[in-house]
Amino acid sequence: MFFASDNSGPVHPAILESLSRVNAGYAMGYGNDPYSASVNDKIRVAFEAPEAAVYLVPTGTAANSLILATMTKPWETVFCTTMAHINCDECNAPEFYMGGAKLTLVEAPDAKMTPETLRASLEAEGNRGVHGPQRGPVSITTVTERGTIYSLEEIRAISAVTKEYGLKLHLDGARFANAIVALGLTPAEMSWKAGVDAVSFGGTKNGCMGVEACVIFDPALAWEFELRRKRAAHLFSKHRFLAAQMDAYLDGGLWTTLARAANAATGRLVDGLKGRNDIRFAFEPQANMIFFQAPRALHQRLLGAGAVYYVEDGDVNAGDPAGILTGRLVCDWSMTSEAIDRFLALLAG
Repeated sequence: MFFASDNSGPVHPAILESLSRVNAGYAMGYGNDPYSASVNDKIRVAFEAPEAAVYLVPTGTAANSLILATMTKPWETVFCTTMAHINCDECNAPEFYMGGAKLTLVEAPDAKMTPETLRASLEAEGNRGVHGPQRGPVSITTVTERGTIYSLEEIRAISAVTKEYGLKLHLDGARFANAIVALGLTPAEMSWKAGVDAVSFGGTKNGCMGVEACVIFDPALAWEFELRRKRAAHLFSKHRFLAAQMDAYLDGGLWTTLARAANAATGRLVDGLKGRNDIRFAFEPQANMIFFQAPRALHQRLLGAGAVYYVEDGDVNAGDPAGILTGRLVCDWSMTSEAIDRFLALLAG
């Protein structure tokens, strides 16, 4: 009953097998091996973007930070939501790699900015001449940090505003696969066809050991990204071990198969939580994350019986037992029906 994070789950056997397979013998380093070249082409095919620049890095923080640094001048500001991973969970890495550029936070109650809130933030910046930050890229996340998903229409609407202001749009896709299968879209439809300029295409949260793909649809940015990746110490020497993960991830559509399994497990949990008077959803569950609000005593019972998940809004073991706290449940591809049934049985008392 481990629902803490999809970062915590196991590596899929096919990915481990791929790592073992490329471990035989020698191959040129720094991405100059045949495995890396092949994987880059497979990603271009998946995104229907033959001219895209594709680069592999080991972490999502590196992917987001290096893409944004390549898109952003030091005197600019990146527009993102208050709950964006680049704001809340990356220890100022984007600002560090951007060389002094800042983040401007856009109001987003459900972790999704709207064209209206984005426009208001854009209008509040870039209008003080040399004295203030200049407008830079916009960064959105789907699946968001609250488990919500931008619809295709919402992405297009955000893109329309960014293009109106002559800005670029970055998509943090740490859970890109979960959003794709939930919406029934193709990678191209949810990225460049909707006006996105670059994607952090996640693998780590969906069965990989540790690999993310930076997919940049403007090849003019490629050389600068390469320099920034090397300067940031994120160019792996034994690069084929990143490529091996991504190769297995893409092979036969494994990446979407794993995301469907994670989303389906989450759906079973949602069904089990519905209808209880003592539980409500803080945000509409749309992919593989659930934020549920329940009395402190219920959290204590679940956690005390061995369920593992994060609780927000205070110490679960302190204060009024009737106090309402928010718990977060996350499923990955490996979540079993047995674990879900045990959790729901505990919930039922």
